[in-house]
Amino acid sequence: MRHAPPSALLQLRSHAPVLPVVAVIALLALPVAQGSEGAGPADVASGLLVLYCAIRQLRARERPLRPVSVVVLGMPVVGLALAAMGASSVGAGVGGLGRYLQIFVLVPAAVLLLVRDRADFRALAWSLVALAGWQGAVGVHQYLTGTGASYQGEDIRAVGTFGPQDVMGMSTVVSFGLICALGLALGQAGTRHRALAAGCAVALLLPLALSFSRGAWIATAATCTLQLLLAGVRRALAAGAAVLAAGIVLIGGFGAGTTMLQDRIDSITQVTDAPDQSVVDRYTLWASAVAIWREHPLTGVGLKDFPAYRDGHAPLALSSGSDTEGAGEGFSRQPLLSPHNMYLLVLAEQGLIGLVALAGGWLALLVCGLRGLGRAHRSGTGLDCALIGCGLLIWQLTDFVYADIGGPSTVLTAVSLGLVTWWALAGADRAEPLPATPAPRRLAEQAATR
Repeated sequence: MRHAPPSALLQLRSHAPVLPVVAVIALLALPVAQGSEGAGPADVASGLLVLYCAIRQLRARERPLRPVSVVVLGMPVVGLALAAMGASSVGAGVGGLGRYLQIFVLVPAAVLLLVRDRADFRALAWSLVALAGWQGAVGVHQYLTGTGASYQGEDIRAVGTFGPQDVMGMSTVVSFGLICALGLALGQAGTRHRALAAGCAVALLLPLALSFSRGAWIATAATCTLQLLLAGVRRALAAGAAVLAAGIVLIGGFGAGTTMLQDRIDSITQVTDAPDQSVVDRYTLWASAVAIWREHPLTGVGLKDFPAYRDGHAPLALSSGSDTEGAGEGFSRQPLLSPHNMYLLVLAEQGLIGLVALAGGWLALLVCGLRGLGRAHRSGTGLDCALIGCGLLIWQLTDFVYADIGGPSTVLTAVSLGLVTWWALAGADRAEPLPATPAPRRLAEQAATR
């Protein structure tokens, strides 16, 4: 008689198709090499993920994407192709086209095809929570030991393993994990799972605060508020009060309620009255992007050509770059190569055609995702997946007002958009798996009787 395989192994086998996606997420836990440029381990893994998905589809001879999925995912290609042809060099055009296709088309499509059901979706959501927990723990350690990135003369800014040149990396990862944890906590899973998810959401508030990232704070606060409201007003009030109280106790207990943190929070409301240099640079970059777009309204100046046109349109208040230091790296001056606003970056480099194509796809995903959320409420199943899918997209659309793509953490944006795409275009229509006998248990029972 054969011995039944361990339940953990059976559980792993049940999620086999999405394990390459989990590998991409896991590789983002590795430290980023100092001064590294080009594709990192997670980017390489995302390319292998797309290749694996293509081979799997060819071998299985499964039906390709539905027409609506092809339209939504294929819309950005029009603007990207025009902008690539208008780039100042072939290298810039090809490189920019490949990066945009990776983030907004190929990886999301691969995730859409590999995720089979809501169980796979939840497995990826927990993977994002685990990654956020790891990066958050590293970030808290950096703050407590003074080994983080430099902030106001002290090495206390939590950046995780991403280093000072990608200060938004850890805050992005932690924000995604917090949104997933909150969605799982508001779902209809067992009490233990919901309690664990709620605990993770509360714990992630601390590293998010210590990231000193105003854009991530705003996007996360707005998203979590909407998640609570979309889950139901009564549940929103109870959960919101509990999370807020626990967050205050946790942050205050760790000493994170410092003057620096308070000053950073206050600066959100002072962006017009007394803006700091980072805000001044952001405003001038925005003005430069708008001026560039006015001269090239339809197709923009070409992919990766914003830096070449920036100085000719930027106000005098723009500094030469931002200072980075700490977290194991020496002082360096990082040039400002983008407007730090995804919408204005697309508008300047791809014009109205590119922005309408890209943002139109996001709007379609949002509408479909919210419609699926309504069906989840009516059916009483899949609410956690709906809140995560809608929440990740709302966070990204909000954060794109303050940031754009770039850095090692960008590949996680592609994975999150894949989860959003799956829920909006496929997951909302999938029935919940029958709870009678889980597949791993059935396999174990069959093996035990042989």
